[in-house]
Amino acid sequence: MENLPPPVATEAVLVKSSPMPDGAPTVKGYDFNEGIDYHKLMTSYRRSGFQATNFGRAVEEINRMIDCKLQPMSPEDQHHMNLNPCGRERSNCTIFLSYTSNLVSAGVREVIRYLVQHNMVDVVVTTAGGIEEDFIKCMAPTYLGDFALNGRDLRDKGINRIGNLLVPNENYCFFEDWVMPILDKMVAEQKEEGITWSPSKMIARLGKEIDNTDSIYYWAYKNNIPVFCPALTDGSLGDMIYFHSFKNPGLVLDLVEDIRRVNSQAVYAVNTGMIILGGGVVKHHTANANLMRNGADFSVYLNTASEFDGSDSGASPDEAISWGKIRKTAKPVKVCAEASLVFPLMVAETFARREKEYDAFYKIRP
Repeated sequence: MENLPPPVATEAVLVKSSPMPDGAPTVKGYDFNEGIDYHKLMTSYRRSGFQATNFGRAVEEINRMIDCKLQPMSPEDQHHMNLNPCGRERSNCTIFLSYTSNLVSAGVREVIRYLVQHNMVDVVVTTAGGIEEDFIKCMAPTYLGDFALNGRDLRDKGINRIGNLLVPNENYCFFEDWVMPILDKMVAEQKEEGITWSPSKMIARLGKEIDNTDSIYYWAYKNNIPVFCPALTDGSLGDMIYFHSFKNPGLVLDLVEDIRRVNSQAVYAVNTGMIILGGGVVKHHTANANLMRNGADFSVYLNTASEFDGSDSGASPDEAISWGKIRKTAKPVKVCAEASLVFPLMVAETFARREKEYDAFYKIRP
């Protein structure tokens, strides 16, 4: 009698395959025998699997929102009155760029500045550190360190650690010397001229005052790109406002005006796209603004947070669809990766490759 394996094992292992659909994509990585071509390498990610495939999908989604932006508005939309309270000229797609402060501390700052400098995005949402670290870098550098440096030793030396980055205390002293006189002017203008300040108006004023082309917010001011920071006091800038309130009290920042302004960026948009780097307040503030128009048309998340704890930081795009923050018809993408490593590559494959298209778009606009 022939010795055969148990039928239960054979049935378990040799399950008959159903045919794959026609045109189903196959997995294939980059072949370096073809030489080094970085664009082809990045393009190959779409078929590599895992987060590389999500990267490829995110590039496609960002390019779709750029395609939409560069298309002319319909005659009906062109004739609608521009009700955006920030006065930014309308386009066929309003692109929100949102990021956490650590990215401005890191070298991603220069990538973000490029996008704002070339008017490639329409709305910025960030945190207090995402504002102040940009201005501080105009005055003194941030240094590379190590994640393992001893916090007690650094404290004794007056050096602050952000991951593996180092910021001397004197950098914040330079910032204080610069910002305090501006706060004095803002208080005077509020009392004498009746000017009302909101966080976004304050950021625009600081962008004007810095007058430095290395700054993200210099270019945001120049290009009339509104910058929203609902947690403006949660950082060194908040410390400066605190100390200034004893010396020259009276400054008022109107959060109600800014929630109307940020929501209006979505409400009065023809279409919207969201690129959200990181989680927390910047992620929800952006998505919640888009809830006011029944969801964004295009969405890319880039973060390392997981959804097991129910926080919004790790929430998937599908969860946002349930709230109406992303449209049911959208094809959103989440890339689970660290932004300093991945976002510059995304920009290289999207906005940077299309700079000439943007230039032509702005030249032909009335």
